[in-house]
Amino acid sequence: MELTHIEHIGIAVSSLDEAIPYYEDILGLKCYSIEEVADQKVKTAFFKIGQTKIELLESTDPEGPIGKFIEKRGPGVHHLAFAVNNIEKNLEEAKQKGVRLIDQTPRKGAEGLDIAFLHPKSTNGVLTEFCEDKNK
Repeated sequence: MELTHIEHIGIAVSSLDEAIPYYEDILGLKCYSIEEVADQKVKTAFFKIGQTKIELLESTDPEGPIGKFIEKRGPGVHHLAFAVNNIEKNLEEAKQKGVRLIDQTPRKGAEGLDIAFLHPKSTNGVLTEFCEDKNK
């Protein structure tokens, strides 16, 4: 594997409008980007602390993955994302090591990153995301 750092921690929230003030007013972080990722049925808000980002995820559809997550578990930590070099190679290596993949091939995510998820049943219960910025 070629993990370089924790890219972000994804946190499911019921409402960005309600959650953002906590991160800004209480923690003193600055929301630097809000974007909708239509194919994932989610609206995201990003904060940066050091080299790591926090991604707040609000569902735009109750049948989307975040909507279902919140319905089942409530708001909270949704996934851990690692920055990688060569996402395809890392996915193949994970698959060869017996990890169940949600995404067999990368897709576009927020901030223009190529992303792919590993199934939590193969990762000790933690939904894991690989991210690669191919524009760097």
